[in-house]
Amino acid sequence: MRDWTPTLRRDGAARYLQLADAIATGIADGSLRDGVRLPPQRVLADRLGIDFTTVSRGYAEARTRGLVDSHVGRGTFVVGIKAADPQRELRRHADVDLTMNLPPEPDAPDLLARMQAGLQTVSANLIDLLRYQSSTGGQIDKEAASTWLSLRGLVPTLDRIAVTPGAHPTILAILMSLTVPGDVVLCEDVTYAGIRGICARLGLRLIGLPGDAEGIDPDALDAAIRDHRPRVLYLNPTLNNPTTRTITLARRQAIADVMLTHRLPLIEDDAYGFIPPHPPAPLASFAPDLVWHIGGLAKCIGAGLRVAYTVAPDSHAARDLAHQLKVISVMPSPLMMALATRWITDGTADGIRRFIREETQARQAIAAQMLAPFRHEAAPHAFNVWLHLPDGVTRAEIIGRMAGTGLGMMPSDAFTVSGEPAEAIRVCLGGQITRSQLRDALGLLAYIMASPL
Repeated sequence: MRDWTPTLRRDGAARYLQLADAIATGIADGSLRDGVRLPPQRVLADRLGIDFTTVSRGYAEARTRGLVDSHVGRGTFVVGIKAADPQRELRRHADVDLTMNLPPEPDAPDLLARMQAGLQTVSANLIDLLRYQSSTGGQIDKEAASTWLSLRGLVPTLDRIAVTPGAHPTILAILMSLTVPGDVVLCEDVTYAGIRGICARLGLRLIGLPGDAEGIDPDALDAAIRDHRPRVLYLNPTLNNPTTRTITLARRQAIADVMLTHRLPLIEDDAYGFIPPHPPAPLASFAPDLVWHIGGLAKCIGAGLRVAYTVAPDSHAARDLAHQLKVISVMPSPLMMALATRWITDGTADGIRRFIREETQARQAIAAQMLAPFRHEAAPHAFNVWLHLPDGVTRAEIIGRMAGTGLGMMPSDAFTVSGEPAEAIRVCLGGQITRSQLRDALGLLAYIMASPL
């Protein structure tokens, strides 16, 4: 196919990587079929206005990914991507936990091709990745973590960074380091369900703090510290799961001032902080020596990656975290670490993040239209809405009648720390559900709420 001329992206990634990505995209969309001969390297270099060496490296990268094969004197030919076993994929597709707050799933052919290409590149080092490795990531993975964390304005030294196996075990490890059974942990009065389960398992007392749309009340935080002598504060400050609220910049400063006064450590679970285009600065920016900042990749790239980038208050704390994580999980998956590093390095991770941001905004627009008559809390880039049910409608009734619709729902009981759970439900908008399916499911939900049994 001597006349094939790819369109290279303008996102800052190296040109040779863009060329390999373009080959992957052509295979994915059918414009490059198995056995097709690619243009000679000098011809393509002249056509694209780039160096011959760049094209040569691009073809070599595509060969490493298993996309092409080269033969001396004959040229470079497309190999293509072999389809997976459809029965196996159907079983995987069906085994999804709809109670989790999932990001929308990428469906753009060019982005999927780049993701697949990254996986193929990583697989070239498969034997190395099947060995035991560092409990908190190697140098190359921490460098990628530093690049990713810089998107949130954080520039910690590498000795404070730990690559960890997801936010959940990281929170567990930090609490194991900071607390003993019977200690008090403070949090929002409606918060991430995972922290409730972890504290219960460790025998910790979880006390919820009141607040408003701007975040927890600093005066209430000060009083709780004086009354309960907590060991640590836990916050999910950006697009809180489940309320979708974001603590404002001014409130973050006020909270940090209280923490600094009492020297109270904070676990900052920044799961959604990478999604909004202009989020407030992390609390770690205000009190770096007190904050454990967890930048999980589950929400901004994919939950199955099971990788988080954690910034410890200092290098000593990072070493202690490594010890705790080795006890819990030995190490993060080297394969997943390598894939995350590759996607960050070649720009694929940022492409996924941007897709999630745009798709979430579109889904929130659908939810705003379909749920307009009902009281609910939402934000343009949140993966869910926090739905307050009308009088006479119970959360048990709604969840029961909506079973099987593909819409993920969780009752307020799972998130409530203080007081009686409200008649409210977290309604998830992400995952494998399509926009049209989402519209239909939310339409049914609205009908049920308007016409209770």
